[in-house]
Amino acid sequence: MESSSATTICVLQGDQTGQELLDEALRVLDPSVARLNNLRFETFDLSLENRRRTKNEVVHAAAARMLETGLGIKAATITPGDPDDVGSPNALLRELLHGSVILRTGRRIPSVMPFAGLHAPIAVARMAVEGAYSAEEWREGEGLDEVAYNKRHITRRTCRAVAEFTFQYASQHHATVFGGPKYTVSPIYEGMFKEELDRAADLHPGVRYNPQLIDATYALLLETHGEALVIPALNRDGDNLSDLVIKMFGTIAGAESIVFAFDENFRVKVALTEAPHGTAPSLQGKNIANPMAMILACGALLRYVDTHEAALASRAIYESALESVYNGFKTPDLGGQASTTEFVDEVIREVRGKLEVWDALGD
Repeated sequence: MESSSATTICVLQGDQTGQELLDEALRVLDPSVARLNNLRFETFDLSLENRRRTKNEVVHAAAARMLETGLGIKAATITPGDPDDVGSPNALLRELLHGSVILRTGRRIPSVMPFAGLHAPIAVARMAVEGAYSAEEWREGEGLDEVAYNKRHITRRTCRAVAEFTFQYASQHHATVFGGPKYTVSPIYEGMFKEELDRAADLHPGVRYNPQLIDATYALLLETHGEALVIPALNRDGDNLSDLVIKMFGTIAGAESIVFAFDENFRVKVALTEAPHGTAPSLQGKNIANPMAMILACGALLRYVDTHEAALASRAIYESALESVYNGFKTPDLGGQASTTEFVDEVIREVRGKLEVWDALGD
């Protein structure tokens, strides 16, 4: 990553409500709020219109720059349904960045009732590439004899990256590694992922390891008793599972999403943060969408700016977003009446207050 004297964040613009929420959330990174004068922002227009106009060259340019700076934040974007169109910018970015892991963490939102029994955070460490999302597909035959085929692959390198990240994260957060692939049905394909999880468990004997098949994982989540969990998952399994987990804590807009690319020693090389939800076209222009996930994405990104000031600002943003909800600033999805702008204004007020108090205390 670039030196702390000139930290560059790549801002990847998007579509519809996704772009509106990005614009609002970035206000918390203003120097007058976060007290970070060394941040620079480089903008890349990843709207559907511009991706079509540039034939995805803008996505390639954004990925190349992030490989240099190590930092990016992205708005939700439209993925067109036509297979001959520009496709998913998310999938392309992950491939270009050599992203291995997507981390999404469901956590309690103060004053919001979670699903029964939930207390401690549940993180999903999802394989970011390969699997069903990069599979070759084709059909053969006609009528009722027509057959659809799907050719998937996963690599041991990616499996190892996800497994190692999962156990490191569990160690840092005093969590149990829980769940896993359906290796009994797919001992060759999904079995490779299970082998790497077992290997990581041997290398991290201090981490609690409770492997479960993916279907049992879903069922047992309904009986969780408040233990902090990290769930490793294949690409599509993790996509489905992370949406469920976040929603169990109240709203899909209640948590950030982080894509990680690693170096050869599994140290973070690139962190790309975003909201886990889509572009919400029905909410566009109404100023009622919940900006919490995008605000937390701002806070998450600062964790990878290697300065004490950035670490303080990151904590202030996280605390302020959660405290704002606790203090009654809730958007309609949480049963409140605050507008998007009003919620961000309150978070900004809280961030400024915290940093001022901490500075006065010498923290």
